[in-house]
Amino acid sequence: MDSVIIHVDMDAFFSSVEVMDNPSLKNKPVIVGGVSERGVVATCSYEARKFGVSSAMPIYKAKALCPKGIFLPTRHYRYKEVSNMVFELLYGITDKIEPVSIDEAYMDITDLKENPVVVALKIKSMIKMELGLNISIGISYNKFLAKLASDWNKPNGLKEIKKEMIPDILMDLSIKKVHGLGKKSVEKLNNIAIFTIRDLYDLPIEFMQEYFGRQGVDIYNRIRGIDNRSVSAIRERKSVGRETTLKKDTKDKTQLKRYLLNFSRDIATQLKKANFSGKTITVKIKTASFENHTKSKTLNKYVFDEEEIYNEGEKILDSIELTEDIRLIGISISSLKKDLVEQLTLF
Repeated sequence: MDSVIIHVDMDAFFSSVEVMDNPSLKNKPVIVGGVSERGVVATCSYEARKFGVSSAMPIYKAKALCPKGIFLPTRHYRYKEVSNMVFELLYGITDKIEPVSIDEAYMDITDLKENPVVVALKIKSMIKMELGLNISIGISYNKFLAKLASDWNKPNGLKEIKKEMIPDILMDLSIKKVHGLGKKSVEKLNNIAIFTIRDLYDLPIEFMQEYFGRQGVDIYNRIRGIDNRSVSAIRERKSVGRETTLKKDTKDKTQLKRYLLNFSRDIATQLKKANFSGKTITVKIKTASFENHTKSKTLNKYVFDEEEIYNEGEKILDSIELTEDIRLIGISISSLKKDLVEQLTLF
């Protein structure tokens, strides 16, 4: 049976996080990177891209193209924080995840036995509901085609490339889309009038091997839909958590506790699914003035049960004096260990 691989890629991640934290930036040309004239663009919103701004572009050039752009310094600590939230949601789907970068990953969902489009829509919905962010997703039977699909109709895209579509669907694409061909390799091929995958497809494998060495065989196979690379699940889980930005700011603890209860239920489900337990409970809040606060408690035993997680989270929330309304509430469990014995219910 063919594998089912998903490639997920957050849309304009850094600038999207800035908009998430400051909604007044929505639909504006946000450009994140070095703010000095010698800096470069890390990423930019799609509104800025309409002016020709792109990643790695010098700031002075971006300012010339988009003089009314909103230029912001990078906040890597915050992007990492949001990235962790995204990955926690992804790990609720499967543990077979290979992170590629802070905002990109491969997921092997072969064992789920579910319609991959339904799984992809579930992921998109979760991330939109919990974080207000868009993600583009590609689906196929190998990593090369899944990544190609995720880039097909960005932003907020969803594309599935099936086996019967190969090679026709690839033919008119630029060779820039082929994983393994860098800028210099593309220029080298352009110099001999190779611009599209159709042009590349006509070259014999011997030529590709001589031209690019061992990598030439990989490229020859990939444009024919062959890519045997597996998804390498290399990440050790450090915590499991859920959080959400509230639709309306509040300091009503009864309402906030309802969120903690729902989150505790989801966290317990993830822990049992992965056969993990933990002993440090952390409650996180963000105030209406965008200040983050966390408070933790480390237990004298490992827990995985919904009720125990919620009870500790409730105690922590009760101990926090809320002096202003809250716009975000979350709870997580860390200090995890893998249980060697399967967790069983009483009945």
